[in-house]
Amino acid sequence: MKVMTALFGPTDAAERAQQLREAGAAGVFTFEGPHDVFAPLTVAATVGGLDLLTNVAIAFPRNPVQLAHQAYDHQLLARGRFTLGLGTQVRAQVEKRYGAAFDRPVERMKEMVGALRAVFTTWETGERLDFRGEYYRHTLMTPTFNPGPNPYGPPPIYLGALGPRLTRATAEVADGLLVMPFGSKRFLHEVTMPAVRDGLAGAGRSLDDFAVVPEVIVSVGSDHTAARRLLAFYGSTPAYRPVLDAHGWGELQPELNAMSKQGRWQEMATLVDDEMLHTIAACGSPAQIAAHIRDRVGGVSDRVCLYQPGPIAISALTEIVDALAA
Repeated sequence: MKVMTALFGPTDAAERAQQLREAGAAGVFTFEGPHDVFAPLTVAATVGGLDLLTNVAIAFPRNPVQLAHQAYDHQLLARGRFTLGLGTQVRAQVEKRYGAAFDRPVERMKEMVGALRAVFTTWETGERLDFRGEYYRHTLMTPTFNPGPNPYGPPPIYLGALGPRLTRATAEVADGLLVMPFGSKRFLHEVTMPAVRDGLAGAGRSLDDFAVVPEVIVSVGSDHTAARRLLAFYGSTPAYRPVLDAHGWGELQPELNAMSKQGRWQEMATLVDDEMLHTIAACGSPAQIAAHIRDRVGGVSDRVCLYQPGPIAISALTEIVDALAA
């Protein structure tokens, strides 16, 4: 099983990427946080030999041509090992933090993928750019702004999704699905994968043409305080309630949400009991973490992204990678 893990910022990205490659990681990914989602990957590309992935870049505050240039350039830097991972985020973050529109996110995301593919096609073939959608309109691409064909081809487009509608849409139009880290074996197999199969069938595609990449929250050792805080944060968000509902914990979501609005972040973590912790996160020794991951994603994917509440020690990561390889 191939393992990808996180880069947290640009300043030490090259050093960290080198360490992760030596530990056996197949690739690195970034996420929207306190740093730009592309900058660490730009630096990490200088290391070579690693897959690079945005997991995820928030789509709606950006436009397709801007994203296409960033994706094309990183595909060049990574020598064909870059994947553009996009996500919707939630309404409050998109509208209040980014000041962007969020209406009809599933339809908007499908159109975003279509616009990106239209731009890539123009660059690859030279045909006129003529994309006219409800949300995006791109009808001009002069030679000055056209990079021409990419020697490695256009990068694949993966979408992050949790709800069934966006998951189905992802299977219809994208090259792969990035499974959100706040999840479980039950939710993956009983909710996510049926939606994937429905979407693929509707588009006349098969799983052979589509990648499913689960992301698993990992907490090494015996102190899982940071993992409990992370789960409480995710659990407070209405969009993630379906995961809790799948295990009969749905009523916890509004309680966590109310506490978050009161700023009771430390107290929220105490509501994440051991059962929930070990169902959603892979915790314990490297061997225990590897066993959790194999059990959770077996039969679904041969690749996994490790989500870390904090950076995993290189020695521990090496043990996890070795255990999964075995």
